[in-house]
Amino acid sequence: MSFGHPEWLDFPRKGNKESYLYARRQYNLVDMEHLRYRQLYAFDRAMNHTEDKYGWLSSAPGIVTTKHERDKVIVFERASLIFIFNFHPTESYSNYMVAVGSPGKYTIKLDSDDQQYGGHGRLEHSTEFFTVPTPFNGFPNSMLVYLPCRTALVLANEEIDYCY
Repeated sequence: MSFGHPEWLDFPRKGNKESYLYARRQYNLVDMEHLRYRQLYAFDRAMNHTEDKYGWLSSAPGIVTTKHERDKVIVFERASLIFIFNFHPTESYSNYMVAVGSPGKYTIKLDSDDQQYGGHGRLEHSTEFFTVPTPFNGFPNSMLVYLPCRTALVLANEEIDYCY
């Protein structure tokens, strides 16, 4: 966990007279209700569990299917997962077309906007996203997704058997 730094981290050295005052991580911050470290820790944990299940870090490099500067959206596929990032500070997109290589039914596996991570909870996790054989951005399939502003999503193809 790397969320234990409310103050600077400074190891003993001549410049601070060999002080250990700021040479410790404060792991107790995750237990404090009034701080957001709890939510950051929950997201970090969920992200690690999702990676354990789908193994994207050890898979082949990702393929970028969308990189749209004006929309501030990046989409890429890796390990049969679709990673969607909307970096726009104010624009949410309903029915945003996403290029997809592998056809099938996709569901949300990780959502940075989930309330347990400090988000607004704007996505319904029981939503199923179905690809259609409509080519888009040079890929054979596409699908429409609701993409809230400042949100990252990981979608998994439910028709693929993941063996991790």
